[in-house]
Amino acid sequence: MLERAVLNVMSRTGMHRKLYERNEEAVKQHLIGEIMGALGWDWNNPEEVRPEERTEDGRADYALLLNGEIVAFLEAKNLSVNVIKRDEPLRQLARYCFSRGVKYGILTNGAKWVVVKAFAEGTSLRDRVLFTVDLEEEPLERVLVKLSLLSKERITKLERLSSLLSALEIAYKSLLNEGFDGGTLVNYLLARGKPSIIPIGKLSGVERPRTVYVYENGWKPLPLGEKSLKGALMAVLDYLEARASGVKREELRKVKEVLSAMDLPPEKVVQLLIGIEKDEGIKLGVEV
Repeated sequence: MLERAVLNVMSRTGMHRKLYERNEEAVKQHLIGEIMGALGWDWNNPEEVRPEERTEDGRADYALLLNGEIVAFLEAKNLSVNVIKRDEPLRQLARYCFSRGVKYGILTNGAKWVVVKAFAEGTSLRDRVLFTVDLEEEPLERVLVKLSLLSKERITKLERLSSLLSALEIAYKSLLNEGFDGGTLVNYLLARGKPSIIPIGKLSGVERPRTVYVYENGWKPLPLGEKSLKGALMAVLDYLEARASGVKREELRKVKEVLSAMDLPPEKVVQLLIGIEKDEGIKLGVEV
């Protein structure tokens, strides 16, 4: 839903840029409202989104509320205002937040977003910028992750989550500088908590499988009786027999009978499994 909203906003800013550069109200309705709605905020519900919220320093464009309390002010500008580079709109937003004791401020022109912590002793305003988002300059994947921190479910954890995200980026860049491959690092993170599955083609024959897997939109474990390479072979044949019908099913049953009675060297079992992968067009692996 958020991805669709971001793509819609990018399309509109490309097609109607001049409109959004001079018309702040169009930015609010066509751009900001769609993204905030995709983030779970009921844009037309005054219990969640309150426009023109009064402060001692003026009116904030929007107040975002949870359980009756304002969690953030959102200030909108037209598309001609570079909210990431210009300081005055950010200072204006910070004054609104400070006057009402609101912790977070969001400044946006629909395409660029700045999220700031309104106050902290001994820091400058720029020090308190938690993150920026640029729909037109950043990869979509980064845009979606950062904008998701403004969702109704996550905004109360905004500072902690943005800090974790920043730490992740710093660690990733540092490891790249130490010579690690980016793809290897990504695979390292994705593999967290998953079994280490060895592709059949990389087996040497000395392994003792704990589980055998077939890939079907993800690794699917097969029932394994004997925890050996021969047991893995028989489990794969059971899987193929269950999927087959007619003559092929009968042939697989006979193959199983013959092989189960044979004393097969592990190297031969590996060759048979590799042949099954090729002939059946499937992908196999084992956890050892």
